[in-house]
Amino acid sequence: MVTAYLNTIATAVPDFDVHQKFVDYCPQLIADKRDRVLFRRMASRAQIDHRYSFLEPHSDSQRLDTEGFYDEAGFPDTGKRMQWYERHAFTLARRALDQLDLAGTTHILVTSCTGFYAPGLDQQIVDHYGLDDDTERTMVGFMGCFAALNALKLARHIVRSENNARVLVLNLELCTLHLKSTGTLEEMLSFLIFADGCAAGIVTAEPAGIALQGFNTTVIPGSGELITWQIGNQGFDMHLSGQVPAAIARGLPDHLGDILDGLTRSDVIHWAIHPGGRSVLDGVRGGAQLSEEQLVSSRDVLRRFGNMSSATIMFVLQDILNRDPRSGPGCAMAFGPGLTVESMRFAL
Repeated sequence: MVTAYLNTIATAVPDFDVHQKFVDYCPQLIADKRDRVLFRRMASRAQIDHRYSFLEPHSDSQRLDTEGFYDEAGFPDTGKRMQWYERHAFTLARRALDQLDLAGTTHILVTSCTGFYAPGLDQQIVDHYGLDDDTERTMVGFMGCFAALNALKLARHIVRSENNARVLVLNLELCTLHLKSTGTLEEMLSFLIFADGCAAGIVTAEPAGIALQGFNTTVIPGSGELITWQIGNQGFDMHLSGQVPAAIARGLPDHLGDILDGLTRSDVIHWAIHPGGRSVLDGVRGGAQLSEEQLVSSRDVLRRFGNMSSATIMFVLQDILNRDPRSGPGCAMAFGPGLTVESMRFAL
């Protein structure tokens, strides 16, 4: 059977670093004074230095962005948020795609859970880059942070069935579109980690880059309500329970054997763990018995970019390629609604 390879990865973020602005601004959206103090304390421990957005921070402490998207008189409804997603998504996509050679693309897979429109990103890619009209296009929507692994899984299936296929995988999220005007401390802490970002990669049978060796899907029992993502009247409502890290730490030991599929922890050289947040990485470290050294790429991506939902695991894989290109087995994991653990065995 033919082996599929992720030949190359390109990444991009918008212009504006918004992390400190959100840390300063968000407490005023929290009603309880004690919760505001706790928010600031938790923000200082988040191990995030930068998060990027297409929204430019305003110099006025009482205003969030220069374009008035988050207006003090009222935050936008879902319709306006989707208009802004359509306005900015392809601009960010091009920043990643312009780094790749798209000639000969036969399939396009797009993942996003933060906005939708049609004709969408897939059609815009075909039109803008002059790809063949018969390029096959698939949208992997609303699967959250683990969607990139689902797309790589699908790309592998395509290449193994059509050996000459050249599959473009695009992961794009504009998470900063979905701030709520009021919320609980837990909701504000959830928003504290999310950012905008895009990753793109090419998957073919050409033996170069990352070999995609196998995939596993695991649902941790009794955890279905810990991560939810629903469409509301004022944007998409994210619920990320503070119990997620403990659930991961508790659930991973029972499933690690299936995830590694015959490998042991000591066999794995590269660990690409989705940085859902500092405490999520702490939970994986405990549940999989990893060292801090094995989490260096994940911690660094979290520090430099925050959590960009589906795009983030691709940033981690790219960081591993740049930081430690030793040959050997790897394991990638990402987490999302379910509580689902999507994983991928790979090799450099």
